[in-house]
Amino acid sequence: MSKPPFGFGPSDPDKRGENEPSDPSGADAFNQLGQMFSQLGQMLSQAGSSSGPVNYELAKQIALDKLGSVGNTGESRLGFSAGDDSNKAVRDAAHLAELWLDAATILPAGATSTAAWSPRVWVEKTLPTWQRLCDPVAQQISGAWLKAMPEEAKQAAGPLLSMMGQMGGMAFGSQLGSALAQLAGEVLTSTEVGLPLAPAGTSALLPANIEKFTEGLELPSSEVLVFLAAREAAHQRLFAHVPWLPQRLLATVEEFAHGITVDTSALEQLAGKIDPANPESIEEAMSSGLLEPQTTPEQQSALNRLETLLALVEGWVDVVVAEAIGDRLPGAGALRETLRRRRATGGPAEQTFATLVGLELRPRRMRAASALWKLVGDQHGLEKRDGLWSHPDLMPTAADLDEPLDFAAALGEQKSLDDLDPIAELEKAERAEREKPDEA
Repeated sequence: MSKPPFGFGPSDPDKRGENEPSDPSGADAFNQLGQMFSQLGQMLSQAGSSSGPVNYELAKQIALDKLGSVGNTGESRLGFSAGDDSNKAVRDAAHLAELWLDAATILPAGATSTAAWSPRVWVEKTLPTWQRLCDPVAQQISGAWLKAMPEEAKQAAGPLLSMMGQMGGMAFGSQLGSALAQLAGEVLTSTEVGLPLAPAGTSALLPANIEKFTEGLELPSSEVLVFLAAREAAHQRLFAHVPWLPQRLLATVEEFAHGITVDTSALEQLAGKIDPANPESIEEAMSSGLLEPQTTPEQQSALNRLETLLALVEGWVDVVVAEAIGDRLPGAGALRETLRRRRATGGPAEQTFATLVGLELRPRRMRAASALWKLVGDQHGLEKRDGLWSHPDLMPTAADLDEPLDFAAALGEQKSLDDLDPIAELEKAERAEREKPDEA
């Protein structure tokens, strides 16, 4: 289900050479690293300074350079580019989508502005949110390096420790920049990864990427644009009017990060893996699994909660958009299934979370969440369905996704949401969690 998180790749102990050092203290490794750091000094200064665990200046530079080098600037052969005409098309589609959504949810419009972005603009506008997501993970990993160093190695390294931090920031920045460039060339909207990446109140679509996505669908581009505008607007309604949701998503990522522990026994190999004359070797070494983290039960619990919450967000959006559009767009059903398959085969959201926190979103969970929201809406109406977002303790749990009929029945026994007992629901979920090992 999971992959190593941001900055890591699968390790392969069989690739270790017979002649590589095996000093258990790691002191020899850091002595070798010290020589390497001195050669990296000039390269570090040229890459820009960074006071944090990730060199975001470098990440932005790499992402924009990669997008520019492949001609992925947002321009389109058919005039469907991030220009004035495209902005008008996006605004018109968003306006129509908002009108349809008004009848499908009690949550009002959440976006105060709508724009057409190029991939390059997407990188620039979303980078502050990526910083909030990546800093906790990278900070914990960087701290693990320092904590694992033998005292004699720390004393020998002296001022080189700060250079070590800069090297780590460069490595993370390089990897993040490459990932953002790839993601920027694929995402269709600002919320496609399931998180509020854009500035608050900003709804954005990427017309050039949408045009590429539309090729081969045999559907009018205008239909695709309106459908995606509706999904973007639905996400924005949630993120704007459910204040605990964005913070809960980010806090769960941070909780995962705080539990990261690193097996530093492979630090001895790091010096031999990096060529100071080749900056790309830094990224390759960082993704080679040399410092593969160990997943703890607490981290697994955080990942499960994140997976469930994201599934609930995507499932709600899926249902609300389907009800808002109805039969207004003949190709809506096909588009809905196409996006589900895009997610199932590893779309941008899965790639992002697999790289960032080791999480692969399971399509089965999102389909289950969609079925639950549909059932609750059909049985109890959209007011009670959407009212569940008023407090996190009222939300369906992972166990409820497995038994949606029971959840809907329990909800029906309450006269109103005020009658729900969040503490009782929380205790019920905790009991179910404790009973799982016994059942196994």
